[in-house]
Amino acid sequence: MIHAPSLGIGAVIASIVIVAVFFGVTNFSNESELVIEPTPTVEPVGPAKITMATFLDNGSPVMGNPDAKVTLVEFGDYQCHFCNVFFHSTEESIVQKYVETGKVKIIFKDFNIIGPDSVNASHGAHCASEQGLFWEYHDILYNNWTGENNGWAASENLLKFAEEIKVDVDKWSECMNNGTHSQTILESNNDARDLELTGTPAFFVIGPDGKTTRLFGAQPLETFENIFEIELKK
Repeated sequence: MIHAPSLGIGAVIASIVIVAVFFGVTNFSNESELVIEPTPTVEPVGPAKITMATFLDNGSPVMGNPDAKVTLVEFGDYQCHFCNVFFHSTEESIVQKYVETGKVKIIFKDFNIIGPDSVNASHGAHCASEQGLFWEYHDILYNNWTGENNGWAASENLLKFAEEIKVDVDKWSECMNNGTHSQTILESNNDARDLELTGTPAFFVIGPDGKTTRLFGAQPLETFENIFEIELKK
């Protein structure tokens, strides 16, 4: 099950990123249900406009060994329920078994489809990244998740999270107020639409030969393990 607002919602939110990074605008939410693909399949990279940069650029710093054979790319929204489910039920096990052992590296990319607080949260993580604390901010966001568009990711809470992970708050606040990473967030959303994503979380497992497997939803650890083990044998 994945949260799947329309692409039109994602397009509207992405288009206002530059002017609404740290300020509230009209809330967007349109929850429906989609069926998760039960058996992940290896798919072609897609149209000519899709390149490896579509998967790898405009995202987070790499978690893990930059030379790991396999790359896991997640497109997520910090307000997304099932992104939070994945974070708490599966991500830690992937990190322990595959990332910390140097087999897999992870990149997180923004796909802001729920509301303006999602954009602000993304910007908070990128501003923390300037101080080498992207993943710490990413984690504290998900550890404080309480729902969609209910204020937990409002500006005052984002500042509190920054203080808790010990960033230089003055530099972080300047980054937020200047909208320093607005273009990166916008381009990440564009990448998601180029890949024809309609919900979050969405994952791409990229093997050593560049072959890409697409997954939708908060899949269990076993689903990722099966794909990782196939790719690691190449």
